[in-house]
Amino acid sequence: MPAAIFCDRITFMNFILRYCKTIKYQFLFVFTIKAVAAFVELLIPYVLEKLIDDVVLTGSIALVLLWGFIMIGLAILVRFSNMFANRRAVGNATKIIKDIRRDLFNVTMNLSGEVFDEFGLPSLTSRMTTDSYNVQNFVRMFQTMGIRAPMLLIGGISLTLIMDTGLAMILCIIVPIMIALVVFISFRGIPLYSNVQKKMDDIVRVMRENITGVRVVKALSKEESEKRRFYATNEEMTKTDMKASIVMSLPGPVMQLFLNGGLTLVVYIGAKRVNEGVTQPGVILAFLTYFNMILFGVMGLNRIFMMMSKANASANRISTAVDARQSLEVIPPEDGNKTDRAGHVVFEHVSFGYAKAKEDEIVTGGQRQLAVNDIDFSIKKGGSLGIIGATGCGKTTIFNLLMRFYDATKGGIFIDGRDVRTFDKDELHSMFGTVFQNDVILTGTIRDNIIFGRDVSEEDIENAAKYAGAYEFISKYPDGFDHEVTKLGTNLSGGQKQRILIARALIGKPEILILDDASSALDYKTDAQVRKSINDNYGNTTQLIVAQRISSIMHCDEILVLEEGRIIARGTHDELLASSKEYKAIYDTQMGE
Repeated sequence: MPAAIFCDRITFMNFILRYCKTIKYQFLFVFTIKAVAAFVELLIPYVLEKLIDDVVLTGSIALVLLWGFIMIGLAILVRFSNMFANRRAVGNATKIIKDIRRDLFNVTMNLSGEVFDEFGLPSLTSRMTTDSYNVQNFVRMFQTMGIRAPMLLIGGISLTLIMDTGLAMILCIIVPIMIALVVFISFRGIPLYSNVQKKMDDIVRVMRENITGVRVVKALSKEESEKRRFYATNEEMTKTDMKASIVMSLPGPVMQLFLNGGLTLVVYIGAKRVNEGVTQPGVILAFLTYFNMILFGVMGLNRIFMMMSKANASANRISTAVDARQSLEVIPPEDGNKTDRAGHVVFEHVSFGYAKAKEDEIVTGGQRQLAVNDIDFSIKKGGSLGIIGATGCGKTTIFNLLMRFYDATKGGIFIDGRDVRTFDKDELHSMFGTVFQNDVILTGTIRDNIIFGRDVSEEDIENAAKYAGAYEFISKYPDGFDHEVTKLGTNLSGGQKQRILIARALIGKPEILILDDASSALDYKTDAQVRKSINDNYGNTTQLIVAQRISSIMHCDEILVLEEGRIIARGTHDELLASSKEYKAIYDTQMGE
């Protein structure tokens, strides 16, 4: 275990140094100021000893005042130097953590679907917040204490050895014992703090689930049940945190006991040596001051090791995410699958299963249960495909595979005869306009939500809103497209949000339009108007539509009926009414026949 932890610390320091490179001179500046301040601080007791044992004996008031002012000047210099260096240390730590959070966010945005699932949103959230905060605290403390504490410890012991070797031997016996205790306990703290962070992931997960679904919780009067669930998770987190804190707090009281015992011995033996004329009174006073400095140095190292144990666990979690494999690898065209089938979008006997994630690590495989099995279809340019089936039958998975959020386990997926794995991510995704289930409305204006960071004209915005059936209600707002949308679009109705999302998908004039249950909140009349508008104005756009309502897909060129990841029926609306009892049952239920 100690060897593994030692390797972890090396990895941890390499991770920190990676981000320190850009501001290494700022770090060097802080360390230099801290070293100078520590050196000056070590001089103060020495000056005090000379003042008491030598200068006072001269009887010169002027000389005594001069040495007194020198001591005051040195103390002021130490004070302001430390204050200045501490402020710079905070700035350096803030810059580093900004870069870490930037990289974490960039990685999160680029993770493939499978890797994202393996981490989980709660875990990625806590890495961005709690873990990065722990690393920031360590970087700040290491700058303020990393040079000062060792200098005060080593310098204090060295100067006491020069002043009085006999008394200094007390420190030479006590200090190594305390340092060994700190190192031993800090090694035990790393796995404990790793467990703390995992429990924090659980808390974030429960909080996120309840905050996102707060309306459902209230509607079902499940507040007390969810409180109990959160209390149980919070209790587990508290127990784990307390265990880690108790273990890591042990060195403090033990060191105080050792140092106070050593201080008592110094005073007792020092008083005897003064009476015997072996030691001067000033030496004893200087010794007591150095003793406090040494105490500060040991306690400072203890705090560094404590913070390092917590930061080490957090840095390992962050580096696992930052160094994770991101977007799926683009393969050369010649290595891609080949197809002889014509069509704009072709699925050729595609199967896929989601991997079972292992907690807090990236897995390369694992047991899989197929989400889709032997999916095979072809859509011509400008054609339309409707997909219908029960919840969990694999409808959304088909879209995830087409956009290559995941790679198919078997089979091939093609756009214009080209394997999707040969497309660069940006090239591939630029072909699509998408509205997914539970798609997100961002805080900002309606214009911001439709544009979504793209460079488009005002005419394009208005046309997309008209084709999506959103222009009518948007124009009724006094500020029109500049109307502010609250978080998650809570000041919009479900139908209004869906029409804004459809406008967002249409504004890029996509080659392929994916509508995943995008009209569930629309009434039948509005749904029909939006479909007609899209067909009239986007005739060359290939459409893939998932819907629970047959009326939303009945006009598609082909309709797939899915059950447990398989296609159990296919054809036009009329063909399915005649050949598929499942499709006919859905139709009769919805149409009241």
